[in-house]
Amino acid sequence: MPKIMICGRGGSGKSTLVTLLARALAERGKVLVVDTDESNLGLHKMLGLSTPAMTLMGCLGGKPAVREKLLASLQKKGDENTGFFADGLSLASLPPECTGGEWPLRFLRIGKIERSMEGCACPMGAVARSFLKQLRVGQDEWVLVDTEAGVEHFGRGVVEGVDLVVMVVDPSHEAVLLAERARALTAGVGKEFVAVLNKVDAETESFLRRELSAKGIPVRGAFGFAPEITKANLVGNPLPAGNYREQVKELLASLSF
Repeated sequence: MPKIMICGRGGSGKSTLVTLLARALAERGKVLVVDTDESNLGLHKMLGLSTPAMTLMGCLGGKPAVREKLLASLQKKGDENTGFFADGLSLASLPPECTGGEWPLRFLRIGKIERSMEGCACPMGAVARSFLKQLRVGQDEWVLVDTEAGVEHFGRGVVEGVDLVVMVVDPSHEAVLLAERARALTAGVGKEFVAVLNKVDAETESFLRRELSAKGIPVRGAFGFAPEITKANLVGNPLPAGNYREQVKELLASLSF
């Protein structure tokens, strides 16, 4: 399962889980972290990586060029299959100006809202969907997709380009409801879906496991509230991973990695 999408409600810990998984997998091979959130700006700092010189949208000519190509494709073929990327797209062929960091861990941003009144983020969703569907991942290579809060990426079809969806569930009723919805949306495209609990203690972990099990949602791991991660996020430092190495290894093992 080389392409994994991490989703969840706002503040659940999606980017934290992406960062912990990325560091662990980078010890085994190459990892590309793909930021599909058009709003958040600090994922590269959590990873301890440099910001790419350009977004992937920028490498394609910017939003106006992407929008024009989308409209032309819709008028001609009635869909968004635009062919943004050539066949044979791989980690090795990524434009260097669109990625930050160095192998074994690199970082790519799909696009960001840059100006007031520039329009919606739908073109970014189309680029993310096309990129992930076209990207070929080899042995000992992984792609981790950090998404915006909620389920809009399912509606945009980004989920079509991944192999596994991991839902981060924090201690809230809304998170349980969202997990149930995301599971149904994932099933609609025939992908595997699992949950990881975050910010839980023994009582809330037990409760959430029961709630999710009753809805047919498998739980593959659980993380407690981590003040040191909260502090790192507050000041913009890379996340400390040392205390969670074993938990992350157990999670990866449960995902058959």
